[in-house]
Amino acid sequence: MAKTAIAYKEKMKEISVLSLICSCLYPESRKNILGDFEDMDIKPINKRASGQAFEVILKPPSPTSDAAHCITSPPKRDISLEDIQKKLEAAEDRRRSQEAQILRILAEKREHEREVLLKAMEENSNFSRMAEEKLQVKMEQIEENRQAYLAAMMERLQERERHAQEVRRNKELREELMP
Repeated sequence: MAKTAIAYKEKMKEISVLSLICSCLYPESRKNILGDFEDMDIKPINKRASGQAFEVILKPPSPTSDAAHCITSPPKRDISLEDIQKKLEAAEDRRRSQEAQILRILAEKREHEREVLLKAMEENSNFSRMAEEKLQVKMEQIEENRQAYLAAMMERLQERERHAQEVRRNKELREELMP
């Protein structure tokens, strides 16, 4: 009892003022400072340089607590051949359904890939057709421009030719008039 009182006094020096006030206001908490556990005793040891030390002593299990902590496993029941057969069949059914689900998912993926491929081919053919139409229109426009250019060149050439003939006629008339 004397050791407990000394340890308690030393512990009281270490705790904060707030804890001291709380312990004064609530004296019933003082008895739980060192701990009161059913299956162990805690005894303080003289203070050391590193701090307070305690000795923990485990109590031997009582006959009432032993029955409470002992849990028995449920008895094993005998498994019959029919039970094993049923479990195997259930496992086989699960495997088949899982395989069917995987095959269905793969078929959906293939169908989606086919749809995407068809759409890409359709877009490609539409693009090719539109590009060909644009090229055809451009080529027609180039041909029209070329024909117009050639017609304009021919018109200018004919104009020059007429002008040249007129100049030649005027020259001949001048030469005839000037002997």
